[in-house]
Amino acid sequence: MALDLVFLWHMHQPDYRDHGSGEHVLPWVYLHALKDYTDMAAHLERHPGVRAVVNFVPVLLDQIEDYCRQFETGRFRDPLLRLLAEPDLDDLSATDRQLLLAACFRSNHSTMLTPFPRYQRLRDLQQLLTREGEAALGYLSGSYFADLLTWYHLVWCGESERRQQALLAELMSKGEGYSLEDRQQLLALIGRILKGLIPRYRALMERGQIEISTTPQTHPLAPLLLDFHAARETLPEAPLPLASEYPGGRSRVVAQIEQAWQSHQRHFGTSAQGMWPAEGAISTPLLPLLAASGCRWIASGQGVLNHSLASHVTHDVRAPYHPWHCPVAPELSLFFRDERLSDLVGFEYAKWHGRDAARHFIAQLEAILATAPTDETPVVSVILDGENAWEHYPYNAYYFFEDLYGLLEQHAEIRTTTYSELLGRPHPPSSTSLPGITAGSWVYGTLSTWIGDPEKNRAWDLLCSAKRSYDLILSSGRLSPAEQAAATTQLSICESSDWFWWFGDYNPQSAVASFDHLYRDNLRRLYRLLQLQPPAQLDVPISSGSGSAQGGTMRRVT
Repeated sequence: MALDLVFLWHMHQPDYRDHGSGEHVLPWVYLHALKDYTDMAAHLERHPGVRAVVNFVPVLLDQIEDYCRQFETGRFRDPLLRLLAEPDLDDLSATDRQLLLAACFRSNHSTMLTPFPRYQRLRDLQQLLTREGEAALGYLSGSYFADLLTWYHLVWCGESERRQQALLAELMSKGEGYSLEDRQQLLALIGRILKGLIPRYRALMERGQIEISTTPQTHPLAPLLLDFHAARETLPEAPLPLASEYPGGRSRVVAQIEQAWQSHQRHFGTSAQGMWPAEGAISTPLLPLLAASGCRWIASGQGVLNHSLASHVTHDVRAPYHPWHCPVAPELSLFFRDERLSDLVGFEYAKWHGRDAARHFIAQLEAILATAPTDETPVVSVILDGENAWEHYPYNAYYFFEDLYGLLEQHAEIRTTTYSELLGRPHPPSSTSLPGITAGSWVYGTLSTWIGDPEKNRAWDLLCSAKRSYDLILSSGRLSPAEQAAATTQLSICESSDWFWWFGDYNPQSAVASFDHLYRDNLRRLYRLLQLQPPAQLDVPISSGSGSAQGGTMRRVT
């Protein structure tokens, strides 16, 4: 007997760029690339016997490429990198000083600040002066900011890089008094790490250790683009936007899917076989569109499967452990995330000793195998973000992965694999027919994280108004082909699911403010590209969040 285990690590950050100025408003793409995407590659490189699916969202790949170009030209459009390269930090503007004090302590303090006394001392000094009043912060010198910038980037370096790069160990040992040369060396190393990132994953793919899958271009919530009423398939009383539908949603979903295939081909030199739809959100009307595009498999959340099976008299507890298909797209294989195991990795094991967590995970898989019929090979899907959980672990989950991957390589009955490998076997696992999909996502099996709240609904109405203007202007023929392409690219950015995630009073004020501002700026830019005056309602914030919120319904971007 054997069990097939599929890890799907989802790599995603929304588009943080101001496409008017080219500035990166938030630094999470390069910081997570530096810390998490490098570590996830390194874990696989150290354990060639472990296979996995890695899902890269095209808009993330575009931004990584953008950062690589900044390092090639030396013209940094991310303010933190620009300041790290700044020769003279003694004459910083008030805006830059405020930016650094706000940004350079933004991390998980228990794992990324407290373990480093010199970095903690910088925080203590900032807090002391803040209590004395705003004017007291003026006493902070250029040397303080040099140390702050250096430490912030050091703690955002991946654990594997710290163990391989002598420069990182030297700078962490030095602790303070960082010179311009120190910062320049660190900056150059960051550039080399980012430039080598995508080639590392491509090499893992080419030697057959990983499958790389994709997501529609900018991570849109496809079931809602197709039909707002999809939200009521699980929550019949859910309030909907004033707009009856997203105009032309079907064509937009098709376009975003096609862009994803093109992006994957360009970055990895081959065609993707499968997709993790944004947020694992699927619906019955979405499946034929995916199948028609050439998609062979998709993955979603176990909650979606449970809701789709709710009408069945008996509930099969082993339902997530084999592929499914629907009559509307019989050639498309559907796999569903084991919520309990995935959430143990994403939310619980960070509190455990690494080896204890790894052994517990293996024991859960052994229990699934022990209860399987003798003629069945269970397929267990563990799916979660490839970046957001690890800063909650000691050492960025280095020891957890060392133990987990090591145990899996040695296990006689648990095989790590990929979805395409499973489907390509001479005798692939048999699938079961599902009459239809009850629309939902990986979060609760519903779409409530993105629609139904008054603020989320207002955001949809603003987008619908902009899309109607887009349709009118493009049909008028007033724009040149280049102008049309720029407007369409901007529309895609506005369709990202991430904006809607953050609206609501269960999210922290600082994060909501950033995403609210960036979303409205993106809509304003869309109007300007259409050669229209942005409406005044875009000057009014959509959401304020809550001062007591701790990060939202699920762990998300830092």
